[in-house]
Amino acid sequence: MLKITKKKIAAKSNLDNYEKAYKNYSLEEAKKEISYFPGGKLNIAYNSITRNALNENTKNKTALIWESEAGEIKEFTFSQMENLSNKVANVLKKHKVKKGDRVFIILPRIPETYYSFIGIMKTGAIAGTMFAAFQEDGIFERLKKSEAKFVITNTELAERIKKNRQKLKELKYIFLTDIGISGGEDKLSLPEEMESASASFQTVPMEPDDAATMMFTSSTSYTPISGVVMPHQAVISQHLTAKYVLDFKEDDIYWCTADPGWITGTVYSIIANWSNAVTTVIYEGRFDAGKWMKIMEKYKVSVWYTAPTAIRMLIASGVDGRKYNLDNLRHMCSVGEVLQPDSIRWIKENLKVDVCDTYWQTETGSMIVANFPGEKKKIGSIGRPVPGVIVKIIDDQGKEVPVKTEGNIAIKPDVPSLMKTVWKNKKMYDSYFKHGWYVTGDRGYMDEDGYIWFLGRKDDIIKTSGERVGPAEVESALIEHPAVIDAGVIGKPDKLRGEIIKAFVVLDQKFNPSDKLIEELQQYVKKHLAGHAYPREVEFINKIPKNKSGKIVRRILKAKDLGLPEGDISTLEDD
Repeated sequence: MLKITKKKIAAKSNLDNYEKAYKNYSLEEAKKEISYFPGGKLNIAYNSITRNALNENTKNKTALIWESEAGEIKEFTFSQMENLSNKVANVLKKHKVKKGDRVFIILPRIPETYYSFIGIMKTGAIAGTMFAAFQEDGIFERLKKSEAKFVITNTELAERIKKNRQKLKELKYIFLTDIGISGGEDKLSLPEEMESASASFQTVPMEPDDAATMMFTSSTSYTPISGVVMPHQAVISQHLTAKYVLDFKEDDIYWCTADPGWITGTVYSIIANWSNAVTTVIYEGRFDAGKWMKIMEKYKVSVWYTAPTAIRMLIASGVDGRKYNLDNLRHMCSVGEVLQPDSIRWIKENLKVDVCDTYWQTETGSMIVANFPGEKKKIGSIGRPVPGVIVKIIDDQGKEVPVKTEGNIAIKPDVPSLMKTVWKNKKMYDSYFKHGWYVTGDRGYMDEDGYIWFLGRKDDIIKTSGERVGPAEVESALIEHPAVIDAGVIGKPDKLRGEIIKAFVVLDQKFNPSDKLIEELQQYVKKHLAGHAYPREVEFINKIPKNKSGKIVRRILKAKDLGLPEGDISTLEDD
C-alpha cells in the first residue's frame, strides 16, 4: 500500500517569478524536460509512463490509486502501468493496428481506461476517449466521423454500438474489458488477450507533429462535433503547464476530478501528471459532496484540479470542509469557467487554500492562460499567459486592441500543444486561423498588468456543468422525436451549473404541449444523445427564428428568454 506522508509544508513554487519566466522562456530549454528518441522523435506514452518505469527512483512509486464507487481500492506503480500498457499495445499489434489508426476507449473511470490510453499511443495509433454517458446516436456519430478501427469498452456500453454496428465500415474489433472469453468474431476479451500478451513492448518513435490523440469537441453552433487531433509534441506544453500551474512536487498526491472522456481528464489526469511522475487519485463514482471530502482526507490529496460547477455543487450540498482533515491540501486549480467570488470565499473558508483559475481549450491542448501559485491574483481574471504562449486581444482584422478594450482572445499558433488538424475537415481547421493568429472564439480584454478577463463565447456553445454541448446536436436529437417539427437550443445562465440547456420546440399539430411531453422529450435526448446534454427547460413556440440561409438565430431566442433587446432582425426569414 502507498505510504502517505503527514502534513506537507508548501515549498517554493516551481515558477517563482512569473515575469522572469515569461520573458526568458525558450522552447529549446523546455524540450530538455522531455525524453526524445534518436533523430528528434518522441512519444507521449514514453514520457508519461515508460521513462518513470525505467527510472530507479520512480519505477516502484505509486502512479495510480483507484477507488470504485463501492469502495474497492487498487494501486498501480509506474512499473505495473508500464507492463499493463505494453500488454495492451501488444494486443493491438496482434490485431494489425497501424500508425494513425483511431482507437477509441468508451469506459467509465476504471484502471483499464488509463493504461489502455497509454498502450494505444505506444503503438503509434491515435488514442481517443468518449464519455460513457453518450448513448447510441452520440457514440455512432463519433465513431463514424473518426473512422475508428478499434474500440475498447465493456458489455453494457457495447450494446450502444450494436444498433449501428453494420454502418461502421471501418470498425474492425471491439475489445471488452469485462468478459473472460472472447464472444464473437469482432468482440474480443481484453483480459483474455492480455493474459497471453508480452509485458515488453518497444514504444514507436513518432515525429513531433504526428497525431497522438483525438478528442471530439463542439466547435461552432453549426458544426456539432469535430475530431480535434493533438500531436505528440503537445507533451512539451502539457508537462510544463502542469509543472508551473499545478506546481507538482515529488511527494504530491494529486486528484483531477475530470472524466477522461473530456480533454482535461486526458491531459491532466493521464499525460501531464504522469510525465511529472505524480501519484494520481481516481474515483470512479459520481459526485457526492461527503464522499469527495472523504477521498481528499483519506488519501491526503495535496493538489486538486476541479471545476467551478463542482465547487457550486459542494456549496449547495451544505458540506462543511472544516470537519475533514484536509491539512495536506496545499494547492488547488479550477477549469471550465471563471470562478465567482462566492466560490473563492467558500474555498478559502472550507478548504483553507488559494485557488488558481486556468483557461484553455480542447483545440489548444494545454493551459494557455492561468493564475500561478505564489503570484498575485485578481478575482474574476483568468490570469496571465503561460510562459511560451503569446496571448493578445485582437479585433476582427487581427490588430491588437487597447488595454481594457473588448476583443477576440487569440494566441500565436506556435504552441507545441496546439491541435494538428480537425479530422477530415480542413475547412473547419482553417477557420480557426486568421491574420496569423489562432482565434479562440472567446471574447475578453487585457488590463494594464497583463491579466486577461474572460467575457464569453463568440459562438453559441453551451457550457453546462463544465461540459461543452453543441446546440445543433441537441436540436438534431429533439427533431428525431415524432412530436417535434423544429427546435432551437440555447444556454441559459444558471447559478449552479453555469448554464443550463433550454430548448424551444415547435410541435407537430397532432401533438399538444404538456408537462408529460416535456418530460418525454427530456428522456428522449438523454437516451439518444447523452445524459448531460438534455434540455432542463423546454418551451413550446410557433416558429424558430432563422436567417435567410436557414440558420437558427439563437441570439433572438436568448434575448426573448432573458428579456433583452433582439437587435438587428433584418436577416430573419420572412413569415
